[in-house]
Amino acid sequence: MGMTADPITLMKQEVGKAAAALVKSGSIVGLGTGSTTAYTIQYLGDRLKSGELTDIVGIPTSFQSEVLAKQYGVPLTTLDAVDHIDIAIDGADEVDPHKNLIKGGGAAHTREKVVDYLANQFIVVVDSGKLVDRLGAVFAVPVEVIPMAITPVTNAIKKLGGQPELRMGVKKAGPVITDQGNFVLDVRFATIDDPVNLEKTLNNIPGVLENGIFVNCADIVLVGEVKDGQPLVRQL
Repeated sequence: MGMTADPITLMKQEVGKAAAALVKSGSIVGLGTGSTTAYTIQYLGDRLKSGELTDIVGIPTSFQSEVLAKQYGVPLTTLDAVDHIDIAIDGADEVDPHKNLIKGGGAAHTREKVVDYLANQFIVVVDSGKLVDRLGAVFAVPVEVIPMAITPVTNAIKKLGGQPELRMGVKKAGPVITDQGNFVLDVRFATIDDPVNLEKTLNNIPGVLENGIFVNCADIVLVGEVKDGQPLVRQL
């Protein structure tokens, strides 16, 4: 895997590995979604195979993480079967200096939020390009909406000063459909001065299931960087 990989891929692998190394035997683990977290799931499987890690179960946040867990031999459970989550590992599309996040580039933010907020420890894995001074600087806020409410929700978001755009499928005609069978609006705001209140305000719009602003939940942020062609991992 490692010999021919480019520095960016190597860096994602290193961040994924660093997060997987923090998982202890006997843990219930929230398995996030995305390219970096995919390496975490792979390395958890490697640690299980070698016997270095035992007796863990994963709770996937998406079909993607469920498929990867099965592929790499990580046993799975559901929220119905457990009363807590020890550690969750997930990526992010943006991280601000207060460790607030925007997530949802993979349209899995609703299930991610359920799992990540439940976890006793939530570890975020990103590359340095995801660090921003202020949320919304680069990435729009994903908002999951039930299909029947798409027009009233769009109008309500415009009244809040947001510019919503229905996320369309790639290699598929029509909109992206989430694992819950809903649509996603990607909403641009001129500035997000108060992410805590914006998160609540968006979720209070009837028809909104969940949005991609994650506040006051990240415990550790592992940041991957490439310096002089070498992958490095630092903690925020």
